[in-house]
Order: sequence, then structure tokens, then C-alpha cells
Amino acid sequence: MKNILIVGHSSGMGEALSNQLSSSCRVYGTYFSKQPEANNENVSSHYVNVLEDTIDLNFLPEQLDGLVYCPGAINLKPFSRIKEEEFIHDFKLQVTGSIKIIQACLPRLKKSGNASVVLFSTVAVKMGFSFHSIVSTSKGAIEGLCKSLAAELAPSIRVNCIAPSITNTPLAGSLLNSQDKIDANAQRHPLKRIGNAEDIASIAAYLLKDESSWVTGQIFHIDGGMSSIK
Repeated sequence: MKNILIVGHSSGMGEALSNQLSSSCRVYGTYFSKQPEANNENVSSHYVNVLEDTIDLNFLPEQLDGLVYCPGAINLKPFSRIKEEEFIHDFKLQVTGSIKIIQACLPRLKKSGNASVVLFSTVAVKMGFSFHSIVSTSKGAIEGLCKSLAAELAPSIRVNCIAPSITNTPLAGSLLNSQDKIDANAQRHPLKRIGNAEDIASIAAYLLKDESSWVTGQIFHIDGGMSSIK
């Protein structure tokens, strides 16, 4: 049974992925503000604040077969109104946090021999949307990190990245807090619907499994066709 670390498994895509993996993997999930209810013997939850200087991962087993980094934020503002501190805070959450976690887990991942790391970006990096400069800056760095680590850590550790469009999760709650907003956003996608957490979690689950053992260094645009179809 594989050992998988999901950083940020208390809601949204992390929660959906934890549920999908719980029947076939041991899931070590982390939370920050709300501890999930314990409802599966293969899933354990541990408090971790990725913004802290020192992160305690002693709850992990000696070998890790997969690592998924889910923490993120969507802070949409006109560029002229964004303070430097906002860019720095977002970068620490989405980029520096993932770097600290991956570095801390490297010895455990190397023991697997065929470990998989899954990161998250956004369709906005490829497309370019107004008011997305904060998230696009951080997620652009994540895509660069993904490709660099995929090259450096091969062949024993695979690294891939998922770049969704807007997805109906708590992270996007303020953008989808009415049926009108949901309908308007759905119409922007060729498939005419908003993605859900399970759509994204299914791709992440595949990237953690042996079936994807020849896949690394890829950015998967799971976005209802937005990035490739007009």
C-alpha cells in the first residue's frame, strides 16, 4: 500500500483526492484551520502551517510514494493596487511552502524508487487574465519549479503539475457565490460547465499511480478546454 502525503487535505481538491485514495493508499493529510473528521482508518490528519520557518513532518513514515501540495489562494486585484507584501505573502504560501515541504520529504521520496510529486498551477499562467497578476506570478514559478525538479530528480521521482480553470471549491467561493456567477463562468468554457474537485482529483490520483510511471515534467491543463479551444 502506497504512502501519500497530501498537504492541505481538509477541503476542496485535497479532500476529494484524499477520499479517492483512501481505499488503496495510506493518506497522511495536513490541515491548517479546520481538522477534518476521522472517517477512514487509512487517512490521518496533522496540523501543518507551511508559512512557519520550521515544519514538523515527524508523523510521516520512512518511505513516501507520493506528495501533493494543495495550499493556494486566489487574490484578484488591479495590478496598480497591489502592495509588495501581497505578492510576497502569496509567493510564500504557494511557492516557498511547496519548496520547504518537498525538500523535507526528499529522503523519504527517494526511498520509494518511483515516487510522484503533484503540484498545482492555474490556467491563468498560460492564458493571461486581467487582475490575476498575484496568482499568475506564483503559479508561473510553480510551473518552472515542476520542470526543473522533474529533470533533477529523475528517474527516481516524477514531478508533474495540474493547471485547472476555475473550480467549484471553497478556494473559489467568492467567485462562484451565486448561480449567475456560476452560469457566467461556465459559458467561458467550451464544455459549458464549471469543474469540480473530483475532476481535478482524478487526474492527481492518476499521476500518483504506477499507470503514470512514464509521465514527468508535464503541465496538465484541466480546464474544460479553455486553454486550447475557442
